[in-house]
Amino acid sequence: MKRYAADKIRNIAVAGHGGTGKTSLVEAMLFAAKAVDRLGRVEDGTTTTDFDPEEIRRKITVNAALAPLEWKDAKLNLIDTPGYPDFIGEVVGAFRAVESVLITVDATAGAEVQTDKAWSLAARERLSRIVVVTRMDRENAAFARVVDGLAERFGRQVVALQWPIGSAGSFSGTIDLVTMTALGPSGPMALDSVPRDVQTAAAEARDRLVEAIAETDDQLTETYLEKGELEPAALVAGLQRGVRAGTLAPVLCTAAPRGIGVAALLDALVQLPPSPAAREGVAARSAKGGAVTLTAADGVPAAQVFKTMADPYVGKLSYLRVFSGTLKSDSQAWNAGKGKAERLGQLFFLRGKHQEPAPEIGAGDIGAVAKLAETGTGDTLTDKDRGVILPPIEFPKPVMSMAIEPKSKADEDKLSAALARLIEEDHTLQVRRAGEVKQTVLSGMGESHLEIVADRLKRKFGTEVTLSVPRVPYRETVRGHARVQGKYKRQTGGRGQYGDCWIELDAKPLGGGYEFVDKIFGGAIPRNFIPSVEKGIKDAMEEGIVAGYQVVDVKVTLVDGSYHEVDSSDMAFKIAGSMAFKKAMQEAKPALLEPIVTVAVQVPEDQMGDIIGDLNSKRARIQGMEAGAEGTSIVRAQVPMAEMLRYASDLRSITGGRGTFEMEFAHYDEVPAHIAERVIAEAKKQKEAVESR
Repeated sequence: MKRYAADKIRNIAVAGHGGTGKTSLVEAMLFAAKAVDRLGRVEDGTTTTDFDPEEIRRKITVNAALAPLEWKDAKLNLIDTPGYPDFIGEVVGAFRAVESVLITVDATAGAEVQTDKAWSLAARERLSRIVVVTRMDRENAAFARVVDGLAERFGRQVVALQWPIGSAGSFSGTIDLVTMTALGPSGPMALDSVPRDVQTAAAEARDRLVEAIAETDDQLTETYLEKGELEPAALVAGLQRGVRAGTLAPVLCTAAPRGIGVAALLDALVQLPPSPAAREGVAARSAKGGAVTLTAADGVPAAQVFKTMADPYVGKLSYLRVFSGTLKSDSQAWNAGKGKAERLGQLFFLRGKHQEPAPEIGAGDIGAVAKLAETGTGDTLTDKDRGVILPPIEFPKPVMSMAIEPKSKADEDKLSAALARLIEEDHTLQVRRAGEVKQTVLSGMGESHLEIVADRLKRKFGTEVTLSVPRVPYRETVRGHARVQGKYKRQTGGRGQYGDCWIELDAKPLGGGYEFVDKIFGGAIPRNFIPSVEKGIKDAMEEGIVAGYQVVDVKVTLVDGSYHEVDSSDMAFKIAGSMAFKKAMQEAKPALLEPIVTVAVQVPEDQMGDIIGDLNSKRARIQGMEAGAEGTSIVRAQVPMAEMLRYASDLRSITGGRGTFEMEFAHYDEVPAHIAERVIAEAKKQKEAVESR
């Protein structure tokens, strides 16, 4: 593939709700541009961009994939992105690499949840938006209804640029509303051959288009009011300005597998979106300090890695967008953020999994490089002397966690390294060791996301794991007072073991921590044995007494004891301290504590009642409600962590995927008695099961 100047490149992410035909549309555009010699099908697992085994098996897009093509002396770098919320991180990364978003909307379903997400993400990144209504050949396809719904949802900036000739089985072409010319499956067709009702609807839609274009510019508005019409050249110029400024979002239509509307869509993608050369400067900062604005015309090389693929055999494959300057194969670059040199090997242009070697990648273009040693997703590769650092990519935080356990000792040995590779690839994944419950916890964007991670561990790294609901890190404390003796005495022939201590156990306020007080006097216990008593108490606290959870918020006072000049030892007093503490816990009204989290749930206003009812059923304490952005409301509450382990799935079910939430730890509080009984019973059952193995 030849090198293109920045003004001849269009970088476009294809985004939208899952199941709206994004991958099929990208495949149809590749086929129309002769970038592939056969038309792949999602159902057969033969498309260019869904090449991962998980994508082929599940028949959904999981990874963002590049699909460059050449059309009418321009290069279109298409990025096919996932449409399911579990993989939103792939969309966020792809949006950093483009100037425009092509949003797909199903002709029967209209705008859906991920339509909203794609729209708002594009607005956040200040990207141009073009909408394509897909699957116009399906039963119940209704282009006019879909366009009206989009305009109602996103404003008058959404306006039809084409009008379909027929729908469902009769969909046979499109009418360009700027030129009022018709295009059928085999090429141009006479407008007079189009049914009269379609011509009438197209004429009315054209009036709305002309009015919308006129409203984007004062001079066009004046001309339109004087003449009641705009010249085709003025219409095209106004449409371009509106799309590039984000004040217009034109709507086109296709039936991709049949090739209808695909060529016209490619024409629009060349003509309307901004090129990297026309893009506003990107706010960056100099590696030496100070803000800079980066454009494609700047000579300083600056490229950002927006996606990383991990492969156990090939190593890392880094997808990068060159914002300015040129990257060359077999050269040196500088990772400005980490302050380290990076060796660039062979550069590639990617089309799905196919790699085409490239001697260089110029400003505005997108490519890849393998085996970067220091550079990860979000990092900037630049020049050491004139280095700049591009803004980091803000990936969403994980919303669901599962405990992950290796199936065998061999798997355990490989798991840590394999997880590290996957986290490097996917920045919406997190892993942590929950020491209190002795589990490794994997967090991601949803259940499907974590299941696919488990599949990748097996397929890519030969590591088999099981996923389960993570244990809640309960804690134990007391609500009363106890004074007890712990005495350990053993005679086995020869020197024996003897340790004897008396302790008092008292409750401290929640969050008060642990306190040990030494009140031994008169040498009842020699000074050198007192640390051993405390060590035994601390060990017992770690193991827990009631249900095996850590004991907190207690005061232990060592008040008396006795010793044997020959048989007393550190070990004996350690055991005596442990015995005393366990006995005291049983007598001092033991209680179970549970972690409480603060939750902020953002949902459409009309679903507030359902959300509050669901939170109340989870023992929540509602703390307040406030207005959110774009017709949403935010509910703030404190909820027991035990009730929130699968909340990501619950919220998605209640709101149809329109709700989002954030959660953070707040404090510990006492568990209600009836729930504590159940937790204790389950803990004892698990302990018995472990001991019986």
